[in-house]
Amino acid sequence: LIVLFFFPGPVAAWSAVGLFVLAAITDFFDGYFARSLNQVTAFGRFLDPIADKLIVTVTLFLLVAFDRLEGLWILPAVIILVREILIAGLREFLGPYNIKVKVSPLAKWKTTVQLIVISFLIAGPYGDLVIPYANMIGHYGLIIAMILTVITGWDYLKAGLNAIQKIDSGNGDAVK
Repeated sequence: LIVLFFFPGPVAAWSAVGLFVLAAITDFFDGYFARSLNQVTAFGRFLDPIADKLIVTVTLFLLVAFDRLEGLWILPAVIILVREILIAGLREFLGPYNIKVKVSPLAKWKTTVQLIVISFLIAGPYGDLVIPYANMIGHYGLIIAMILTVITGWDYLKAGLNAIQKIDSGNGDAVK
């Protein structure tokens, strides 16, 4: 994906879109089949959220670096990145206390929206040649993704801060 951004033109852009969409689809089916076939592993539970965050984070950086997100349009990307880092840090902090921050259904939708919107943005100026208003859909969709990101981040943060407050009060066992 990264290499494709360095090649100009519609073929490279649409190849990057295809690769990104393929990664998103295989991520979905991997989780779906793992759960439905009862093949969930500790390694999979560890790697899946990291893979989601890596592809979103790296692609947002690429979109900014290659001027597909400019000016104020960078702000939703920054907010998404800040939330992802904050929640990852919260989970890491709570881990030794055996406190798990569960993924909410809205958070799964947030990830789905992020992946769809980023797909539109990867196409950049070549998106409108195939899908009318693709670039506009990507930009305004990023705002929707940002809003979902803030909502789910706030939900996680409230739960995490509640757990931290119990830990600070010496009542850490009550949150396990």
